[in-house]
Amino acid sequence: MKSAWIDLRGLAAELATAVIEESTHLGIGAVVLDDPDLAAKVPPTLEKAAVVTGETPTVLIDQLVDVVDILIADHSIAEKFEGVRPGLRTGVLVKVLGEETLQLACKIANEADLTLVEFRQDPSKIPLEILLAAADKAKGSIVTVVEDVEDAMVTIGVLERGSDAVMLAPRRVGDASELVRVCQGEAETLELEPLEIVKLTHLGLGDRVCVDTCSHMQPNEGILVGSYSTGLMLVSSETHPLPYMPTRPFRVNAAALSSYTLTPGNRTRYLSELRCGSEILAVNTNGGVRRVIVCRIKMETRPMLQIEARTAGGDIVNMVGQDDWHVRALGEGGSVHNFTELRPGDHILGHTMTDQRHVGYAIREFLHEQ
Repeated sequence: MKSAWIDLRGLAAELATAVIEESTHLGIGAVVLDDPDLAAKVPPTLEKAAVVTGETPTVLIDQLVDVVDILIADHSIAEKFEGVRPGLRTGVLVKVLGEETLQLACKIANEADLTLVEFRQDPSKIPLEILLAAADKAKGSIVTVVEDVEDAMVTIGVLERGSDAVMLAPRRVGDASELVRVCQGEAETLELEPLEIVKLTHLGLGDRVCVDTCSHMQPNEGILVGSYSTGLMLVSSETHPLPYMPTRPFRVNAAALSSYTLTPGNRTRYLSELRCGSEILAVNTNGGVRRVIVCRIKMETRPMLQIEARTAGGDIVNMVGQDDWHVRALGEGGSVHNFTELRPGDHILGHTMTDQRHVGYAIREFLHEQ
């Protein structure tokens, strides 16, 4: 999980106060400010940080030192503030303007407890990639300034590691909540449980969806799909050997077009709704979860197989997928189960949910599926 920092510097007083109120119960990592009076409005549950440079008036620095929890100083003056106040955490600011300052940032990130980096010249993420690679074994934290929530999403995913924290200057109330949502991401794991196959029915022709992602999936990884919103089965990616064709590790031959799949934010979507750019959740047999981006869906008419399974508690989970040997479900320990070889009594993995769904969102109302 990444940390979300909110930059209040330069905000109108009314907006700054509203953002502080919004941030109080969100799990914000720190609020950055340059006004000692504003600091008095920040509740003690939020850490306060200040950023100072050689142009910051000495009187203001003295005031900020007394009221903040973290003091971040420009690299040119950072040494002056080491041990300036007991209990005060310190960090170093580096503005990356080119090769020289990038190398400086790499050096500081390996030495400082906290490094705040602002990339000023190159709009790509290549400088950040270089910094993260250079500081891969560093013990300190890296906070990166971002332009907006979309920039934050990219920044925390660079090199599959990303910055430890991102700092955003909100433009409106709500930006802090969005930033926290992005930083917290999804639960790192989902609870999977064994499902016992109880019935298999050959249905004839129907439309099934292959989901092609922008990610290389692993042999024990797939997506959760099902006919009912309360229970989904784990269908394998095409990472296992296939007759007559190469493997396609980006693909999941998923289920019928009307099936649900799990997406970020604890939301379900119909497979037929997915488009290029949609986000879904890839899940492995250990319950590990990650976001993946859809590149395309491929819908074709194929023979279909209805699979009914039962949880240990007796609940029924149902899915309809392509009636073909090379479509597979996953079981405990990464075991692979070809659809056409499933038999009553076999066990595969699935995930059950207690909430019903309306347009994909969890709701609490009576709803019956059969």
